[in-house]
Amino acid sequence: MDWNSVYKSKVVDIDKVLNMVRSNQTIVVGMTPAEPRLFLRNLHKIADKVNNVTVFTCLNMENYSFYMGSSLCGIFTNASWYFGQSNREAVKAGFGTVTYVPNNLHQAGTNLLDSRPIDIFVGIASPMDKNGFLTLSASVVYEKDVIEQAKVVILEVNPNAPRTHGDTHIHIKDVNYVIEADYELPQVELVEPTQTEALIAQHISNLIEDGSTIQLGIGGIPNAVAKFLTDKKDLGVHTEMFTESMIDLFEAGVITNKKKSIWRDKFICTFAFGTRRMYQFIDDNPSVFFLRGKYVNDPYVICQNDKMVSINTALMVDLTGNVCSEALGTQHYSGTGGQLDTHRGAIKSKGGKGIIALRSTAKNGTVSTIVPTLPVGSPITVPRQEVDYIVTEWGVAWLRGKTIKERARALIEIAHPDFRETLKNEAIKLQIL
Repeated sequence: MDWNSVYKSKVVDIDKVLNMVRSNQTIVVGMTPAEPRLFLRNLHKIADKVNNVTVFTCLNMENYSFYMGSSLCGIFTNASWYFGQSNREAVKAGFGTVTYVPNNLHQAGTNLLDSRPIDIFVGIASPMDKNGFLTLSASVVYEKDVIEQAKVVILEVNPNAPRTHGDTHIHIKDVNYVIEADYELPQVELVEPTQTEALIAQHISNLIEDGSTIQLGIGGIPNAVAKFLTDKKDLGVHTEMFTESMIDLFEAGVITNKKKSIWRDKFICTFAFGTRRMYQFIDDNPSVFFLRGKYVNDPYVICQNDKMVSINTALMVDLTGNVCSEALGTQHYSGTGGQLDTHRGAIKSKGGKGIIALRSTAKNGTVSTIVPTLPVGSPITVPRQEVDYIVTEWGVAWLRGKTIKERARALIEIAHPDFRETLKNEAIKLQIL
């Protein structure tokens, strides 16, 4: 079979793809590093031709025009599993074009497929090989599951998209249309940890034993942790997101993946997000294995790694241990993502640890992030009955198996000193202490 001829027969331009979109359709696109930027940048151009089009995304990397304006309300809805900055801006402006999809990452795709049919999937892919296979490149969180059920599959084939190993392969015969694109994948700006982040990272590093398998969440604190792991031995990686810092630890001989209980010798992830260097590292690298989010983030799978350590961040923690990582009261900020997935997997692991890290204050030190009670409307990302370690720059509070009184005392000890007395008095009023 001449797969090049098959490929060429499926190449179309962006205008033809836009003309395929109809009113009342559901469209799902690849997430974050796998966003189809040509499609999303141009979708607003058909606003006068359609109504009630819902587009499911996750952590948008750009300020896409199709949801940025009140005139687009009722035409497009951006349903997001995880808010980015532009989603927050659209909600704050009251455009009525953005809504959040509550989820745990390992169920995001399958829950969506249970709830409705998918008309169109649009993602990105690395160039086709001689056997007719492309790869979905840097993300298979939910993409492969949706592709298998979508009525139409469209891929933006991009020479900048790394060719990856694992469950990322898709054959050209299973693709309906191809758009040829050439743009850089979104990149993370690397910054040096702040002094506060470094202190938190030091506390966390002391909890990580040689031979542990680690998961690092998104943000400055998890990235800072890597800088304090250089004295560790034989760490492994089973993570939702592959990050730049994992390359540094691999090259330093800290990460070997040789002590993992499952998938030994492999980095296991479901998406990758970093710099051009990171995308080059994962390109055709058989040691970095991408598997579907419904597998990688399944707590039952995660807990099969002995000494599994999950490291995530939070916005607030109340004095009983409830963790809120995705909103400020009713103001939605980000999303649950895989936090509860990986946390649950870690605490069920033999010798495992679930770590939630946060700065002790916010708004330039004017408010405490350890609070007597969460603000009204705050979602609980990790419920108190599942909390393990809470870490701030002031220390570590181990809450597993502790009473409410013991938890409150431990959390007050790692709160910022400026707020400890107030927290103690409030705890007494609430009959916590």
